[in-house]
Amino acid sequence: MRRHLVLGLLLTGLALPAAAQERFITLASTTSTEQSGLFGHILPVFIRASGIGVRVVALGTGQALDVGRRGDADALLVHDRAAEERFVAEGYGGPRRRVMYNDFVLIGPASDPARIAGTRDVAEALRRVAARQAPFVSRGDRSGTHAAELRLWQEAGIDPVQGRGQWYREIGQGMGPALNTAAAQEAYLLSDRGTWLAFRNRQALKVLVEGDERLLNQYGVLAVSPQRHPGVKVKEAQAFIDWITGAAGQAAIAGYRINGEQLFFPNAAPPN
Repeated sequence: MRRHLVLGLLLTGLALPAAAQERFITLASTTSTEQSGLFGHILPVFIRASGIGVRVVALGTGQALDVGRRGDADALLVHDRAAEERFVAEGYGGPRRRVMYNDFVLIGPASDPARIAGTRDVAEALRRVAARQAPFVSRGDRSGTHAAELRLWQEAGIDPVQGRGQWYREIGQGMGPALNTAAAQEAYLLSDRGTWLAFRNRQALKVLVEGDERLLNQYGVLAVSPQRHPGVKVKEAQAFIDWITGAAGQAAIAGYRINGEQLFFPNAAPPN
């Protein structure tokens, strides 16, 4: 039996049609899509068009995929392609559809003790942070952002775990708390641009490194397999996937802006 792990309907205060209160999907997704405000913008459009409600479980990508493996979600919207492809290969769901992208940025204090500002080589920037043993906050939560951070450390030839408890600080929380921690400690961290643009408690933090092609942040959507979990809402999940990868959903994503700046860029493609 499906365990109801839903953290609540994201669209608080939205007057849902009666049909959407009775007919809904559970969507396991990333904290970045929630904390950036994207869902608050696009989900009302989907609900009005389809009559299907959406209950969001906002977690790191690794945890969201685990929710799907247990059958506690009908669809997933996450951002770790390697982990998504493992999920499909293991028979838990799919096919994976590309949805949108933005990028990661390396954030740090304006004082910039590691002297990384302006470099477009993120691996070199991380090497400088490690050499200086400057405070670095890691989400440490198996999220897509955490996975990307670890890949970048590997490319830099650095094992940050050696600095754990000293300059390298894992907090096991989402992007918002990680940004708050970095602001309080004047530390470096990797953030998705969407959450950074929506973040207000910046204090001395600023974007120091951006533009490296390795900082691309691709999102994918996939349904949970009814063969593994017969209780999943196949038709409703597919309706959401068709919408978000279709013209209306892609336009809704492109239309979400903060202070005139677009946070996510639609790039839906057929299943890979």
